[in-house]
Amino acid sequence: MSKPIIITHHLSHTYQSGLLTKAALIDISLEITRGSCVAIIGVTGSGKTTLIQHFNALLLPTQGSVIVDGIEIGKRGLDLRPLRQKVGMLFQYPETQMFERTVYADVAFGLHRLHLERHEIRTRVLAALEMVGLSPHTYAMRSPFDLSGGQKRRVALAGILAMSPTILILDEPSVGLDADGRNEFYTYLHHIQQEQGVTVILVSHDMTEVATIADTLFVLHEGRLVTQGPPHSVFAQTTQLRSWGLAAPPLSELLSQLRTQGLAIPSEIVTLDGAFHWLQDHLPLPLAQSREQEKR
Repeated sequence: MSKPIIITHHLSHTYQSGLLTKAALIDISLEITRGSCVAIIGVTGSGKTTLIQHFNALLLPTQGSVIVDGIEIGKRGLDLRPLRQKVGMLFQYPETQMFERTVYADVAFGLHRLHLERHEIRTRVLAALEMVGLSPHTYAMRSPFDLSGGQKRRVALAGILAMSPTILILDEPSVGLDADGRNEFYTYLHHIQQEQGVTVILVSHDMTEVATIADTLFVLHEGRLVTQGPPHSVFAQTTQLRSWGLAAPPLSELLSQLRTQGLAIPSEIVTLDGAFHWLQDHLPLPLAQSREQEKR
């Protein structure tokens, strides 16, 4: 088993404004495996964004510790540049931060700040565009403002991938996209995670969204880590999920009902494709098909 790339140990964070204080994270201990895809879920205000902002030192622990790829966050005299290159973060609506005239220039923006040679920048930009399914020949010289919402989101993702991060954090990455844009974005994200070995951390309040891509779920509620595990085990906690303001995906509810009716559907099946193939393999054939087979 791979070693963890992120470890938090009794992490707490308190926001303070004058005499007012608010505990945003309370005693959180977790480990994220290198090369995995995990999701941090919970309702608005549960602490999701506060937690991920510790992973690239945008916030420092009030108590406890955070170690990211061997770097201890908050350590005195820490040089943040190596950490920021390791951890790429895509915030909500990243396309609103685009300002360059071409897709190429937008993806190359962060690379120029690293003072890389022109040839290295070009190589990285073209490779990043290919990774997100935007052919450089077709898209590099286009204005990013002429693209669809899903394409703009992928340009923003390419800008982060060009920096060659080992950890990719996405805060509600599909918000504002239509169904086609969401599917398109997650298809390329899955390929990147599988082919590049990048550790992906997805922040969401939508359990249906994370069901098909995440290996592990971490559920936050009022600043506390209340449960964690593979999607099928978290989805099985229907009563607890409701108490935390969440609900299992409709498909998970349906599969649970089928299991209570006697169908031995494996608990690890949580996607529509997985359920379809299992049912296809295990349910009796329709009567007409059965009779046709008997004739043969």
